[in-house]
Amino acid sequence: MKLKESESIGMEEKEQMKKEAGDSDALENVLYHVGGMGLYQRMLFLSMLPVGIFFAFIYFGQMFITATPQQHWCHVPELAHLDLETRRNLSVPRVGDGWAQCAVYAANWSHVLHDMQPPEPGTPTVPCRNGWDFQLADIPYHTVVSERGWVCEYSGYAPLAQTIYFVGSLVGGIFFGWMADRFGRVPALVGTHLVACVGGLGTIYTTGVWDFIFCRFLVGMAFDNNFMMLYILVLEYVGPRHRTWVASMATALFFGGGCLLLPWIAYFISDWRKFLWVTSLPMALCVFVPFIIPESARWLASRGKVNQAVKILKRIEKINGTKIPPDVMDEFIVSSSQTRQSRESLIDLFRSGPLRNMIIFMVVIYMACAMMFDGLVRMSEGLGLDFFITFTLTSATEIPSVTIVAIVLDRWGRRKLTIVPIVTAGTFTLIAAFLSKGVPQVALAIASRFMINMSYTAIVQWSAELVPTGARASGSALIHVSGYIATMMSPFIVYSERFWSSLPLLILGGTALLASSFAFLLPETMGRPMPQTIDEGEKFVRSHTVCGKAEDEDELKYEKQKALIT
Repeated sequence: MKLKESESIGMEEKEQMKKEAGDSDALENVLYHVGGMGLYQRMLFLSMLPVGIFFAFIYFGQMFITATPQQHWCHVPELAHLDLETRRNLSVPRVGDGWAQCAVYAANWSHVLHDMQPPEPGTPTVPCRNGWDFQLADIPYHTVVSERGWVCEYSGYAPLAQTIYFVGSLVGGIFFGWMADRFGRVPALVGTHLVACVGGLGTIYTTGVWDFIFCRFLVGMAFDNNFMMLYILVLEYVGPRHRTWVASMATALFFGGGCLLLPWIAYFISDWRKFLWVTSLPMALCVFVPFIIPESARWLASRGKVNQAVKILKRIEKINGTKIPPDVMDEFIVSSSQTRQSRESLIDLFRSGPLRNMIIFMVVIYMACAMMFDGLVRMSEGLGLDFFITFTLTSATEIPSVTIVAIVLDRWGRRKLTIVPIVTAGTFTLIAAFLSKGVPQVALAIASRFMINMSYTAIVQWSAELVPTGARASGSALIHVSGYIATMMSPFIVYSERFWSSLPLLILGGTALLASSFAFLLPETMGRPMPQTIDEGEKFVRSHTVCGKAEDEDELKYEKQKALIT
């Protein structure tokens, strides 16, 4: 009798699981038959190459047009005919082992030229009145900073422009995330690249501070969004067991390769305007994207545009040389048609308790990763090498660390590959805080950067797999926007070094360890289909997390109490 009851319960559970599978299982079945990683998906993967490189240009390009030559002094027009070193020796007071960068002797320059001797050390000094002379050694070309004199009392202009850039990323993350869920992934992909192209080329023709800041705001709107739109789209077309290496290797090879390429483009061009032409104009090619990249079949199905989705799937079928069984395609059409009125959005996601908690936990972890990543980048100048080599070395950690994630992510899972590296990075950073500055501290900082790259990569894929299709772009954008906020905080964390040299590392390490605990509350997505609807996402979170099961138990108790009262 018990055996029959258990068999009956088992059959009921199987039937219930089939019902809960819904649209996502129907599409997963179609992708299984059409090929989870066929020729078409490989072509999509290669299409991420230029987008990944553009992402690196958008993210780090501003560093190379606003870099500040470290050696600069007040310009004295009366001495302009002399060579740079002689001008400095005659007009600039000594400060310790170096030279004053924001003050010049108040001297009679006719007498100085006659004697060719600097004024007496006690001679009064005045702030720079006629601009600055820059020694182009560490930065072998004039930048916006050196051309426009954004040093000394004007040194806040470049950081302000960088801050407004990240404000643009906040606006862009929200706007393009909404656009991707409302109008599709492809229009948002085109929009991000066009706004980055316009902002980059517009920067060339700026003459002051505020027009420069506005153009960088436009470029900031595309930051991260340009890559994430195609990233999400491609993940929605590949099979579950191929998503890890597609997502990880795209980041490692294409974004990482762009980071390695960028400093040497700037170095060999040695002109910030030409640099912007080379790194911005190619983004205009995005107007051809709608003719090359298909719209997401998942998004089309979630919006009831079944015929368009079927047309794309048939094209994939033809290119991959596979065959979708008629009953499988019919099941997909029927299940998609039943939800054609669906207009799920980020608001609907937040109305769901389990999904709301999931997003909040994901935001906390992502902010910690972003803060750690950016903070370590800003503190990496302790390597003692020149600007271009330092940038190359720190960027070089991207490829091996992300490649490791690609190899082990589907063996160990998203949760482990987020928790273990971020805990390790946090531990290394806390240890480094108590070491003297030098090789040991720098080595631990680089090791922390290596580990945080792994967590960062894992959580980007994890977040895309957890959010339901109807709100995937806007939900992922929200998570990434939280990262932008954390990135805006990291300069202030680095600045806290002025109060206590170990404080920045303690803050970064402590934040990483604290945030890692939230990852235990999120469901593992390894090998599981991506949720298509809010209901599916809610059921998935409830079924695979401790918090979700606890909520289910509370709801069951409530329903029982309600039934007893009735």
